[in-house]
Amino acid sequence: MARRATAARVFTAWAQRTGRISTDPGALLASPKAHKTLPGVLGQADTRAVLDAAAVAADDGSPVGLRDLAIMELLYATGIRVGELCALDVDDIDRSRRVVRVFGKGRKERSVPYGVPAEQALGRWLAEARPTLAREGSGPAAFLGARSGRIDPRTVRRMVHERIAVVDAPDLAPHGLRHTAATHLLEGGADLRSVQELLGHASLATTQIYTHVSTDRLRQAYQQAHPRA
Repeated sequence: MARRATAARVFTAWAQRTGRISTDPGALLASPKAHKTLPGVLGQADTRAVLDAAAVAADDGSPVGLRDLAIMELLYATGIRVGELCALDVDDIDRSRRVVRVFGKGRKERSVPYGVPAEQALGRWLAEARPTLAREGSGPAAFLGARSGRIDPRTVRRMVHERIAVVDAPDLAPHGLRHTAATHLLEGGADLRSVQELLGHASLATTQIYTHVSTDRLRQAYQQAHPRA
């Protein structure tokens, strides 16, 4: 419908411009609003299962397992973008206040808090595992790859898919964990303006899509549970 409306407007504008008609009726023709696909998110139970599975995988104390657990916990705890996570330096993590300093789009700086489970995972990674992977050229990068350099976003994306596949949960990329964090914050009572600040959105309109996610989840619960739904 939108394509046909556009074609009609272009045609009538051309007809008026070339003198074939005196007025442009196509200018009055509106296009239907495009359907917005809601971002995929994990439920709270699924998220807990994914993080628990990552913790079990890290029980052997392997550097990669501890790194992956810290990344999963931090992505969910903060809702930061995968590029922002990969750009973190060790000094960007204030463990005493449980806050990470993030440089988002346009190099805009913001501080994002994180919780106790993420702090515990970060503590083990930084104290036990990172020193075993670090080499002379590793630099200040908070998270390291297999070759001891700063971890690549593609590596993080692949790891997140693999960790989620371990449990019976919808497949998500790292950005899905960002959507999940925002949705769970709103479901827990956080105000929209605070979530905007945490995510680093320039416009509140960008953050408002998560209210639709929460409403959709509430509607599903209502339809399943209410006897007269």
